[in-house]
Amino acid sequence: LLHIKKLQRFRGGDMINSTEIINKLSKLDSINNMKDVKPLTYASFPGSHCPLFGSALLLKEIKDAVFVVIGTDECSYYTKQMTMRSEVYGGIDGRCVSIILNQHDITFGCQKKIESAFSELMEEYKPNAVFLITTCVVELIGDDVESLGDTLGDEYGVPVVTVHTEHFKSENHIVGLERTLSACIGIMERQAKSENISVNVIGQRSGNFSETELGKILSDSNVEINLMLPGCTVEDIRKAPQAHINIVTSSIGLPLAKKMRSKFKIPYILFEKFTDPEYILEAYNNLFDTLQLELPKEVIQLYNKANDAVNFGKKVLKGAKYIYGNTPFQCFEVNSFMTKLGMIPELIQVSYMTENDDKYIEDILSKENPYVCKSANIAPLQGVYDILKPDLYLGHEYATRLAKKGIALVRSDMASAMAGMEVVNFFVEELVRAYKESKEYQGGTVNELM
Repeated sequence: LLHIKKLQRFRGGDMINSTEIINKLSKLDSINNMKDVKPLTYASFPGSHCPLFGSALLLKEIKDAVFVVIGTDECSYYTKQMTMRSEVYGGIDGRCVSIILNQHDITFGCQKKIESAFSELMEEYKPNAVFLITTCVVELIGDDVESLGDTLGDEYGVPVVTVHTEHFKSENHIVGLERTLSACIGIMERQAKSENISVNVIGQRSGNFSETELGKILSDSNVEINLMLPGCTVEDIRKAPQAHINIVTSSIGLPLAKKMRSKFKIPYILFEKFTDPEYILEAYNNLFDTLQLELPKEVIQLYNKANDAVNFGKKVLKGAKYIYGNTPFQCFEVNSFMTKLGMIPELIQVSYMTENDDKYIEDILSKENPYVCKSANIAPLQGVYDILKPDLYLGHEYATRLAKKGIALVRSDMASAMAGMEVVNFFVEELVRAYKESKEYQGGTVNELM
């Protein structure tokens, strides 16, 4: 009964419990890696996804490859349940199949079962490539599925690559996305460079890249898209090395880009979903310098327009307090940008850190020192709102619940389909809109911000 009463107090946003939670969190200046980032509570709601989920999400976009989930019936069931609802996967008879291991397989190894299932798979599906997805139990028993996949690939004359998705070594699905992209190098073959200047775009998972600002700039400069990964066929992946450069639009593509640079001598440019115009301009300059092309004048015009948006944002948003949750942007880069606008981060939720974060963290710490916690735990935040009293929440939350506390939700998902200076204009406009809304919730007026 005592435990139930404590739980009820917590669900109601009890101030004592929330204060205890806040006091246990680290400040940004004490964070060196994800091990230093503490969760709000040990139980998470909603919980994090495992790497298997990330792998399945990405393989949806490799149109003629079959992926095989090797593991327990639970792993197989939930993956199949997710994929059978989408025609992109091919429905119930689609490109997601399973090899379910029993106690005998776990004790004596699963090689024979995989060989038998693979024979059946090749006869029924005749795939252009096969991704073998090993889950926790396979990694625990130590079966060398990767070597077996190489043998099966040689035997059947089809690319077979292995993706390791054990959850006990990772905290979210991002690893699954990275490893699935990286595994694609096993499908690639050496190619002569294309006659026309061409690029590979790695990591763009939303929208139509050709409709983005970056896509249009490349098209106007007569630069061809050789590969979109994800969003391609096995044959597209095979011919990836004929491109002149890799454009990495998300950090999940960095491991693959580095492998391609080592194996095929293809340089890469990191062109993430930056929100600071300076970083976007730097990416444009690096890209066109590497392609040995003159930077289009339009880029400078777009840069000037983005700076106008930033200057307007500084006038309106100075002093706006916020909690950062989950957005399409790179966590510390976007928080660095918002502090440059004069905004105040109260709490930053983090799901992963990258090798480029140090400079962004340094920028933030030159102005503010917010709390930091692990993301994907919106339940205990209810009481935290009452302590920190932010104006804005960036991420996925219930807008009506936030509004009752005078907090406006910043909706940034549309930026997922953008690349270039257009991201800045959209984001600043949305921040301004939400901040005006928060002031209305708090009894102020829009005119007070102008």
